[in-house]
Amino acid sequence: MTCALFDYGAGNLHSLAKALEDAGSEVVQTGDWNEALALDALVLPGVGAFGHAAACLPHDREPLRRALAGGLPCLGICLGMQLLFERSAEAMGSGIGLLRGEVRRLDGPVVPHMGWNDVAVGSDPLFDGIDDFVAYYANSYACEPTDSATIIARSTYGARPFAAGVRFANTWGVQFHPEKSSEQGRRLVRNFVTLARDRGASR
Repeated sequence: MTCALFDYGAGNLHSLAKALEDAGSEVVQTGDWNEALALDALVLPGVGAFGHAAACLPHDREPLRRALAGGLPCLGICLGMQLLFERSAEAMGSGIGLLRGEVRRLDGPVVPHMGWNDVAVGSDPLFDGIDDFVAYYANSYACEPTDSATIIARSTYGARPFAAGVRFANTWGVQFHPEKSSEQGRRLVRNFVTLARDRGASR
């Protein structure tokens, strides 16, 4: 199986690429949407700012939305999760719009939210074999889905809960960085690769 690791042109994707390779996937880093959508799965990394990343999305978002709604496996991480939504308070520009809702600035004692935090996970197979999950965060914004049924994990910061994970079809988003979250995070990446392989084969 080959994952497209989309490159917004900002930051180092090495640790995420290594985690995907260790999970059994080949990885192609690309900034070309035609190439990305032709591969077996798509990973939207958590590197950069919303405005810049949104400008890297295809001008016509519909083919991308259609591919994801049609079952193309996708994992959005941190900023990548935020791009799944319609808009962000961080900057002008629109996201992919696969999920309805907005991305708002965290209301916490210190922003950005940096470091380790508990994650309360649901029964989604993305979290199979993961218990007492503590993940690494580096975020100033969090997603507020219109449909709370899409939320599959939550964390709390400054006494306020926020969506730590979402899902629609074969698209998952996580607000934390699994590639930096020790063995539990690497297990999540392995789970995604397994799910992408199985679900991609059935498309």
